Amino acid sequence: MILAIESSCDDTSVAVTEIESTKLLFHKKISQELEHSVYGGVVPELASRLHAKALPKILNDAKEFFPSLKAIAVTNAPGLSVTLQEGVMMAKALGISLNIPLIAVNHLMGHIYSLFIEKEEIKPLMVLLVSGGHTKILKFNGIEEVCEIATTMDDSFGESFDKVAKMLGLGYPGGPVIEKLAKKGEDIVPFPLPLKNSPNIAFSYSGIKNAVRLAIESAKFKPEDIAASFQSKAIEHLTFMCKRAFKKYKPENFAIVGGASANLKLREEFEKLSEKFGFKLIYPQMQYTSDNAAMIARAGIEMYKKKMFTDYKDIKIIPRVAFKGCD
Repeated sequence: MILAIESSCDDTSVAVTEIESTKLLFHKKISQELEHSVYGGVVPELASRLHAKALPKILNDAKEFFPSLKAIAVTNAPGLSVTLQEGVMMAKALGISLNIPLIAVNHLMGHIYSLFIEKEEIKPLMVLLVSGGHTKILKFNGIEEVCEIATTMDDSFGESFDKVAKMLGLGYPGGPVIEKLAKKGEDIVPFPLPLKNSPNIAFSYSGIKNAVRLAIESAKFKPEDIAASFQSKAIEHLTFMCKRAFKKYKPENFAIVGGASANLKLREEFEKLSEKFGFKLIYPQMQYTSDNAAMIARAGIEMYKKKMFTDYKDIKIIPRVAFKGCD
């Protein structure tokens, strides 16, 4: 079995997965949303302290699996450095005490493997990663073959929802509250479509965010109409750029991963595109869309098979990472 630890932001999670069958045997997550909601976003130092309290408690619940462990997988990049450090320190302590190897897992790779929890890999695959920290289109052909087609030039898709929610006084996290409020409103606010005239495949959400601010200050629109119009335009920007990628790369399989992939309006729009462009559309199960250790364990299994271990002295905390560009 492999035990995995995830602490890249504000979710503390531990999972145990059987290597041969990929069966998930143990999975527990403690969210910090309530503690951070009063501040309108994640406070890194608070998150770090909460991880330090939660990790030993969850690991104690998983101790029956310790004698069967073959490796410890832990998220070391990307994320908040102070929270990544909590998970890495715990993984090192546990791995050294059990005398088993350490696997350093890229959190973004973990999101791709959220598609394959208790399942076999599907490849090749084009992936849209949409979360609080990232908006990317990736090409996936296995754990060692991932390249980047496009990324955001500024804010991520999920981050823009958090910031708009804060401007509207709706609290944190922004994705669910904006989605809920948008159901009560109409798409009537004329927000601009970012990078409409650019020939590149790229994302940008700073312009929409500023347009929302101006709409709120104008006091001409209801909050629910602002939410509905913002959500609609934010998703339209995703589909606009993905259509360019579909025309260029013609994927047979297309997946949407990350916390924002739980947005039902987003899923609805991409269902339409799957019919138009003829690809198979894949999502993770809802409980694995947000940060979790089950996806880290699943990626860790593939790395274990390829002996992609990291020396305990060499593991590094890497707050920002980038995939190589696709040819």
